[in-house]
Amino acid sequence: MFKNKSYIGISFIILVFGIYAIPKIVDRIKNDKIVQGDRLDNVNAEVAEEGKLLKIGAAPKFELTNQDNVKITNETYKGKVYVLEFFFTTCPTICPKMNESMLLIEKKFFGNPNFGIASITIDPVTDTPAALKAHYDLLGVRSKNWNFLTGEKDYIFKLANKGFNLYAGENKKVAGGFEHSGLFALIDKNGNIRCRNDEFGNPILYYDGLDKKGVRNLQQDINILLEE
Repeated sequence: MFKNKSYIGISFIILVFGIYAIPKIVDRIKNDKIVQGDRLDNVNAEVAEEGKLLKIGAAPKFELTNQDNVKITNETYKGKVYVLEFFFTTCPTICPKMNESMLLIEKKFFGNPNFGIASITIDPVTDTPAALKAHYDLLGVRSKNWNFLTGEKDYIFKLANKGFNLYAGENKKVAGGFEHSGLFALIDKNGNIRCRNDEFGNPILYYDGLDKKGVRNLQQDINILLEE
């Protein structure tokens, strides 16, 4: 008897769920939104027109010191399209691949005064201006508009995690002692974060610096912003 009541109760719950959820699922399928999650549904970005990029919002302001011990701010890049990353020079895992990708981007746009790169260390204790200068030389960077930046650790972590929402953290259990994403931010001449939609119509937000397709897409979108 109790088992029968349990089955009846479960059947009732399934029936109520079906009445509530199925029409919503069907509606999402009809509107090609079945792959969209609530987080991306709520992104405050206009729908991108063909050949145009989404405007996600203003990039966070920052003030840091570069490899030549010169103060660099977001205003330094005003009027320029630039790519921004978080990294550290002694990273034994993803950073070498990120360096390789960023060097390809530098080569693609070398000599264009309206393009720049900002590489912000998440290990400022090790990555002093002198250490960043040595890294700059080791990579063979040629662009005057590529700044390797350092500052206070708490400030940088807040800029990464709360400003750009690009994860960076300290973890003594992992190789190198730090964790971070391999994503690149694309910022336009007016200081806005920009991106394209993916194949499902969702904003990608940031570009995968570890993936050839991600770097190729980024290069294409830099060209779009340089022409705006």
